[in-house]
Amino acid sequence: MSLSLESLPSKEQELADTDFDGPSSRRSPVPLAWISAATIVAVLALWSLASNYGLVSSLFLPSPAAVYQALKGLAVVGFVDATLAQHVGASLLRIFGALAVAILVGVPAGLAIGTSRLGKGILDPIVEFLRPLPPLAYLPLVIIWLGIGEASKIAVIALAMLPPVILSTATGVRSTSTDHINAARAFGASRLQVLRHVILPSALPSVLTGTRIALGAGWSTLVAAELVAATRGLGFMIQSAAQFLVTDVVIAGIVVIAAVACLFELSARLLERWLVPWATRT
Repeated sequence: MSLSLESLPSKEQELADTDFDGPSSRRSPVPLAWISAATIVAVLALWSLASNYGLVSSLFLPSPAAVYQALKGLAVVGFVDATLAQHVGASLLRIFGALAVAILVGVPAGLAIGTSRLGKGILDPIVEFLRPLPPLAYLPLVIIWLGIGEASKIAVIALAMLPPVILSTATGVRSTSTDHINAARAFGASRLQVLRHVILPSALPSVLTGTRIALGAGWSTLVAAELVAATRGLGFMIQSAAQFLVTDVVIAGIVVIAAVACLFELSARLLERWLVPWATRT
């Protein structure tokens, strides 16, 4: 069977037959915030249905209303001799103390790795040794060395925070423009002045990114560290509630931990926009 050239549609005819309305007539996409809100509402609805209709025992999955009442009770009455604010305050003191240690040690170490061949040779193996280790692996050793007080908890959290801060700082240092460094040297800047006025400002966005990552690692490590010989803290509160099968308090503690982690992330992003607005433009 043969086809004539007249029977083949031309390119112009194919374009004319195509249903193309153009960008101006397309429907605007649904905002991501609405999709996220709908997802949360759907999860809460399924959770409520499972609890109210007895699909899951309330001992294992209390209803959202029960968790809300537990949160109110934690805020007013407290749990294990401390209110929710006191538990959160104890955890925040540990996390910010460890963050201060990680920054004070990690930023100079990252500068040494990024600017010195000798520093890289000395510090890089240590960082690569610590980076893949889970904090719970060296927690018993830290307790043997420092005891079961606050020092051991802060040390474990700081060790979990160090690799992200060091590696991000070193990456930021190595990404500094050589043209800027050469220009500063051409104007007579010393090595210290180049480090202070050229390298550090250039590496600051990477340092802040590493701090954000370190906060996430430290917050997850904090809960594990508080399971050992602590009297206050969110991890201690959850562990104590789990021992007595107080599931609503356990879930309430998990919600608080997630909420604080979200606040950390939001605060870190706002700090980045304030300190390095040129690096956060999209």
